[in-house]
Amino acid sequence: MSAADVGVAAAGEGLEVPVADLVARVAEVAGEHRERTDREAAFPQDALAELRQGGLLGLLVPREYGGLGGTVADMVEASIELGRTDLSVAMIFAMHCQQVAAIAWHGGDRLRELVLPRAAGGRCYLASVTTEAGNGGDLLTAQAALGVAGDDLVIDRFAPIVTGGEAADGFLVKMRGAAAASPNEVSLVYADRAQLEIERSGEWQPLGMRASHSVALRLRGRVPAYQIVGQPGGFAQITSSVFAPMAHLGWSAAWLGTAAGALSRVLRMLRSPKERSRVDFGSELLLTRLSRARQRLDTVHALLSAATTSVTTHADLSTPRIQLQLNALKITAADECYRAVDELIDAVGMRHGYLRGSQTRLEQALRDLRSASLNYSNDRLHLADGRLALLDTEVRFA
Repeated sequence: MSAADVGVAAAGEGLEVPVADLVARVAEVAGEHRERTDREAAFPQDALAELRQGGLLGLLVPREYGGLGGTVADMVEASIELGRTDLSVAMIFAMHCQQVAAIAWHGGDRLRELVLPRAAGGRCYLASVTTEAGNGGDLLTAQAALGVAGDDLVIDRFAPIVTGGEAADGFLVKMRGAAAASPNEVSLVYADRAQLEIERSGEWQPLGMRASHSVALRLRGRVPAYQIVGQPGGFAQITSSVFAPMAHLGWSAAWLGTAAGALSRVLRMLRSPKERSRVDFGSELLLTRLSRARQRLDTVHALLSAATTSVTTHADLSTPRIQLQLNALKITAADECYRAVDELIDAVGMRHGYLRGSQTRLEQALRDLRSASLNYSNDRLHLADGRLALLDTEVRFA
């Protein structure tokens, strides 16, 4: 996929429509339903419907398959803008784009023909099935193994967290290979909803990210062997080239958007005619906290921009320097976006910072962003970075 900026056409319209306009439509719909979906911990079906109708589910689908032919940079910018309105919607979108990229860049011809035109037409929202109970969050190992029945692969997989799983039209499922000798021989397989029996387990009542509706699911079914993405047992290569880079870019963009939206609402509130007379704009404490919040977000934005450039210009993303940069992005964005919002709460106090119903929406932003350091644990990434640092003794930068 080219890193060059391109114009895109909305699916089914035949008119050139900027990605920003399509994103603005989704954000508007998400904003209309945000309070309800958060309160009810309900999946944002209305926002998904707009993602389908406007063609954004096909943002990263190449034009030859009917998609918008957008770039990684387009995905990053869209995720930032959606995050300003609703972090759950932004994460749902970014994770779908990650799945599309995996199929577009690593799927065989038959699989691409099966999935990509449907995604471009808004008929295939993809969910990721990578979590597994009992493996400590290790992305590169799997316990559940694919079975074999004739020419088909048999899926029997429980996942404790599947973001948007009950709304998904298709799934990318991480499993041990059918003849794998070790848990490190991991394959990624596509399964259409119609090919599966899906059983929900438990409820979804989290602190934040409530509209992501990341319920536990058991998936059972059979798929033809051509629905493996990449080579059998080749998930590690897909992880280094697509899954990790796209996750870290998309997640970080969504978190940055949420924190930037929070800061923007605080600044507008402070400068509003109603509040201006009550605010001491000479307060060194207030000014310092605003400065620190902005500094944190500028730091994340700079790292996000650098990592986006690395992903779109380097052919090999598995080198230690690139991996260190991408991991640093995720860790820094998770920490700094949360801290920026936490600092804003101190800056504006109980009424506008801590209570529900404030126009600043800091309370929800803080709850949502608390998940960032847990969403593929920062602690696990620090361990990986320690090992990677030992491989780059010259300490050169990507």
